[in-house]
Amino acid sequence: MDRRIQKSKQAIMDAFLALMSETDIENITVNKIAELANVNRGTVYLHFLDKYDLLDHCLEEQINRLIDKCAPDSEVTGKFTSKSTLLRVFEYLEQNSGLYSKMLRNRGVPAFRNRLLVVVRESLSRQFDLIAAGPNFNKEITVQFLASAVITSFEWWISNSMPYPASVMAEQIWALLDRTMISLPLSNQNSGSVI
Repeated sequence: MDRRIQKSKQAIMDAFLALMSETDIENITVNKIAELANVNRGTVYLHFLDKYDLLDHCLEEQINRLIDKCAPDSEVTGKFTSKSTLLRVFEYLEQNSGLYSKMLRNRGVPAFRNRLLVVVRESLSRQFDLIAAGPNFNKEITVQFLASAVITSFEWWISNSMPYPASVMAEQIWALLDRTMISLPLSNQNSGSVI
């Protein structure tokens, strides 16, 4: 992609995120986005269908950044625990708390929370497959419960101005997840991986 095109697209996305920090998405117009990005309306429409398409692109970009930054570095460690991945997530959220606070608080962006929930749910679902749960445990219910708890913890932490360091949050959430998973009949008690 031409650098000028890429630069204008990023300026539009940055302007949109800045406006979201000030107002709900319903009150954001393409004109306001274009003005803040220092481009004309046509340039906005060249890259995005409308503000909702722009929102989708911004959400996807933020989720992908979160996933990329928090993914384990297998070349360095060769092996990682879910606890270290969870710590990376909290550290990344801590470093980018302003943006994620905006994304989680803006009434027009429940899609961001939902997308985060899907990512966590998929990760937990893969790990659940490693567990030989008895007939009393439904995979879908258990995964949904745990994923919702993790996302609600993220929201609470960010919305309350991060009252605890990332390391404390990761430790506490890990202990709760670990305790929940230990209560399930495990085929491998030492798998050490929940997320």
